Amino acid sequence: MRFKVNLFKKLICCVLVISLCNCSKKSEQTISEIHNPLENPDNGPAAGNPNGNSSIPNEANLEDVSNPDTVVGNGTPESCTCEAVVEAVAKGGKIVFNCGSKPVTIKMDKPAKVFNNANDEVVIDGGGLVTLSGSGKTRILYMNTCDKNQVWTTANCQNQDHPKLTVQNITFADGNSTNENEYDGGGAIWVRGGRFKIVNCRFFNNKCQNVGPDVGGGAVRVFSQYNKSPVYIVNSTFGGAEGYGNEGSNGGAISSIDVSWTIINSVFSHNKAVGNGGNPASPNTPGGGSGGAIYNDGNTMTLNIQGSILENNEVVAFGSSIFFVSNNKTGDIVINDSTIRNNIGGSWYPVYPSISMHKETPIKVTNSIIE
Repeated sequence: MRFKVNLFKKLICCVLVISLCNCSKKSEQTISEIHNPLENPDNGPAAGNPNGNSSIPNEANLEDVSNPDTVVGNGTPESCTCEAVVEAVAKGGKIVFNCGSKPVTIKMDKPAKVFNNANDEVVIDGGGLVTLSGSGKTRILYMNTCDKNQVWTTANCQNQDHPKLTVQNITFADGNSTNENEYDGGGAIWVRGGRFKIVNCRFFNNKCQNVGPDVGGGAVRVFSQYNKSPVYIVNSTFGGAEGYGNEGSNGGAISSIDVSWTIINSVFSHNKAVGNGGNPASPNTPGGGSGGAIYNDGNTMTLNIQGSILENNEVVAFGSSIFFVSNNKTGDIVINDSTIRNNIGGSWYPVYPSISMHKETPIKVTNSIIE
């Protein structure tokens, strides 16, 4: 089944928007592209969709790191260590790397953790040369505004505007959170509270628990963003080719509870939701297996996909590309200028192939292919 949706109406809308912008004193705060040093990497799939041309809101842009607070390394690969990364992230602020002129992999033997009282802003910029690797043994990065071990800074920890965590121009590989019990899921990155953004990043071979009805995010898991602001994913790749995909019980690439996502000019492919039995778990099953690429659960939330590709993701239970359940029926989905195809497995597809959702959930699809 193939759906190509309403290009003519989209063009008319674009003309109207351009006309309105030309008549106003200040145009919409969007840009068409940003510099992406991982467009043509030396190894592994590139970051982002090379054919994605969707506009990018200013708040989803790269953070300026021209005046960093911390430089990891002194110019040699050997100086860029796990301890140096952990120490830098604990201090917060703007973090860059000086590991030499060639790509380098920093092997992490424990996750770098954000301290909520250290700095309201945490930016980790790999300059297109750095891979943080969990070596298949550990999660890589952790932020939790409601974890007292990381300092509880407000009485309303689940809805505070800081820290603002950005990862950009960097690769996360071989993260593994299967040994995490209290804060499970999120093989590479686990975030709760504040704000979170991903720009020009790659996620390869990250893994979380492989069974369970409500655990997920082979690469990334997110909770409780400030005032329900969206998590931005821009010019980034999760998987990207066979042998590079991420996997977990649910949400082979990303998983969240009650969180909105805006995904722009990105690629999700070859990710797997490997649990079995759904949520709630069917009798005599361990549960899970939903959302080959994306697992979005909660209440009032929006999944906004622009200029992106979701293909060759795989699922056992529901939603081979997307699992989206708004429990109070107030969530919605927006898909524009995107391609969703060749995703494998699952069932319960009431409106579009590979997307599991309540039939009454509003979904707006323009100039996209879903098959």
